[in-house]
Order: sequence, then C-alpha cells, then structure tokens
Amino acid sequence: MRSFKSITSKALCAALVGTFGLGLAAQDTQAADFYKGKRVKIIVGSGPGGGYDTYARLISRHIGKFIAGKPSFLVQNKDGAGSIVAMNFVSNVLPKDGTVIAGLQRNIALVQIMGTKGPRFKAEEINWLGSLANEAGACGIATRTGVKVGGFAEAFDREFVMGGTGPNDTEMQPALFNNLLGTKFKLIKGYPSTPPAHLAIQRGELDGICQSWSSFQAQAGRFLTDGNIRPVVQMSLKPNAQLSKMGVPMIFDFVTKDRVQGGFSVDQVNSFLRLIFASKAMGRPFAMAAGVPADRVKTMRVAFEAMAKDSKFLADAKKQKRDVDLITGTEIQAIVAKMAATPKNLLDQLDGLMKFKGKVKVIKVELARHTGKVTKTKKGNRRIYLMYKGKEVKAKVSGSRTKVTINGKKVKRKAVKVGMTCTFVYPSAGSEAKQVICKK
Repeated sequence: MRSFKSITSKALCAALVGTFGLGLAAQDTQAADFYKGKRVKIIVGSGPGGGYDTYARLISRHIGKFIAGKPSFLVQNKDGAGSIVAMNFVSNVLPKDGTVIAGLQRNIALVQIMGTKGPRFKAEEINWLGSLANEAGACGIATRTGVKVGGFAEAFDREFVMGGTGPNDTEMQPALFNNLLGTKFKLIKGYPSTPPAHLAIQRGELDGICQSWSSFQAQAGRFLTDGNIRPVVQMSLKPNAQLSKMGVPMIFDFVTKDRVQGGFSVDQVNSFLRLIFASKAMGRPFAMAAGVPADRVKTMRVAFEAMAKDSKFLADAKKQKRDVDLITGTEIQAIVAKMAATPKNLLDQLDGLMKFKGKVKVIKVELARHTGKVTKTKKGNRRIYLMYKGKEVKAKVSGSRTKVTINGKKVKRKAVKVGMTCTFVYPSAGSEAKQVICKK
C-alpha cells in the first residue's frame, strides 16, 4: 500500500505542473491577443549592409514564428553615434508596448556607463533580449603596405591609416592602442558603415580597419581570401580558434613594460582591456526599452532563444555566412550590471584613453550614380538590375529607406518596370540604394 505522504506528494506535484502549464498557456494567450496582426519594428543602430544590419534582417525572417500571435517584422536603419541615435529614438519616441526592438552596437552600454554625452537612457535599465554572437575582434591591414598575418608589431614603427564609422571598435580600438601602447595608427572617419570603409581600403584610401572578425570576413570577401588584406591582431578575452590557427596574436601579447604608455602599469593596461572586451561578449545585442511590460519582454526573450536553436534559422545564418553563438538576455543583463558597477575613477581614465588624439580627417562619402535600362527585377522589386557601361549591376531596394521616383514623382518600388531608364544612387554596386530615380 502506498503511503498517504507518497500519494499527496505526487498529487501536489501534478497540481503544480498543471498550474504551471495553465500559467504558460495564459501567457501565450495574452501574447497572442497582443501580437496578433501587429508589426514589430527592429530599429538598427547601424547603416545597411553591415554585420548588425545582417543579423537584424536574419532575425526578422524567423523570430515571428516563435511568438504567439505570429506578428510580422520590419527592419529600419537609424544609424548615428554608434547606435546612440537609435536607442534614444527607441527609448524616448517610439511606443514602449513590445512592438519595438533595438539592434545595437555592442559598445553602447559601455559608452553610456562611461558618461559620454548623448545617451538619453541608462544601459542597466534597458531590457536586453539576447545576442547571436560572442564576438572576437580583429584589426586588418592591406598587404600592399607590406604587412603580414599577425604583423601588429609593425604599427609601433610605422603609420597605418584606419577607417572609422563612429564611437565603436573602428575608432576606439586604434585610439586605445595608440594611447596605451604607443602604436602609430592614423584615423579617417565619416564612413556611414563598415562596407564603404572596406571599399576605401580596396581603393587605397585606407590601410585597414578594426571590427568584429565575423563582419571583417564577410565584408572583406575575396579581398581577404585572395590575400590582399590580413588580420594582424585579435581583440577579445579569449583567443578565437580560427584567428589563432592563422597565427594572429592576442593584443595582450603586446602589453609589456617597455610599451605601456601614460605612466600605467602592465596590470592596469590589462584591466582596461578586459573591461573594454567584456562588451564583446555581448556580440550583436538586441533589446527593448526600459518600461516595456515585463511579460512582453519575457515573450520576446523566450522567442529569441527558441529561434537561435531552430534548424531553419541556423541554415539561413549559415547561408548569410554568420555564426550563431547564443548569449541570453539574462546573461547580457549581468554583463551590463557589472560594467555599471565599475569605479568611476577607472571609467574616467578609460574615457580619455578611447579618444583619438592628434589630427583626424573627416570625409564625406560620395555615393555612386549608375544609370541604365532596367533588365530585370527580383523578390517583388527588392532587387533591381540595370545595364551600366556594358555590365549588369544590382541594387537592393528597401520599402522604407530607398526613395523611388518615376518622372519626379515618388512611387512604390513595384512601380519600376523592365525597360525603364533608372539611376541607382548607392555606396556601390550590389548595396542598398538611397535613391532609385527612373524615367518612363
């Protein structure tokens, strides 16, 4: 005979499980009631075509299926100030009802915590949803300069001109290495995103760039595989297996007593670098503003984690040449809380070290203008092709960011037809057009 204690224990467990299941069902019902028929916006704090933009569009194609109510998703770019412009917009202008997600540059939390002017939000109060990448960083330099794989040491003896896109790795890392270790990097900033900076490297206007290794590979493309540009140093807390196999050293290998600048000790410099690289563990973070209802934040976090393990999503990521290494929203929340607890005197010192000293050139990127007859369209005119100087070129056409006109009148992209004469205004062939100007 079973004891009364055994029976009641099992009954209690069953009751608890049933109650928990009812709770989840109620939560799903609430989410379905709210999200059904809704469109969720993903506001990306970077320009089109870069790594952050690519991950946001990848998410937009898949996450909806893991949310009760199956909302649709729309990606919009709002670049500027290393995602500060985007997060200010999300935090202070857009609704805080669960229909807005921010795709942010990984340094944004540290930038705000350090007291940089501009942010109108607190990083530790943001509702972090998760990240799809635990990023290793790398600086790459064109081999026409004579540099070899892992040749970071050459930056102590000669100047390399690096490209900057805002207060992020592209500008902060060269400044940090100059100020802490005495390298001789120069900076040209003003590039709207990293793809135009890579084109500038290929044209010989820049020598290199510092950014995430995944984006570096994707954007350098054949320029990297053909041996025209090489990674020279790793920037992360742990070595990246691929970079290490290539013989690329860690930045910590160069933190020696004879190189350390500014009266700092080797231990102090290592501490500064560890604090900076902690944000790399955030990878490609996505978030909701402070004030979004907790149940909707939870719904989105659960969907984010489920999506990151889905086979179709992973196959799409592989197709886009993007690795997936899930960092949960809870994990990012803890990373940011630890950053926010850093003593102010250390943050004050670090703030100055990440600012580029000396003359900085600022450029305005001129967009290309390619004119010709439209030869074909694909994906509902999301891709339009035309003949330019005997070659077929392609433009990506956004429904929200690309201005499309026919005979001076603004129209939907679907109005563009084969045979029309159009002009693409864009950074380069194959990129997203700012304008498509057509004539009948």
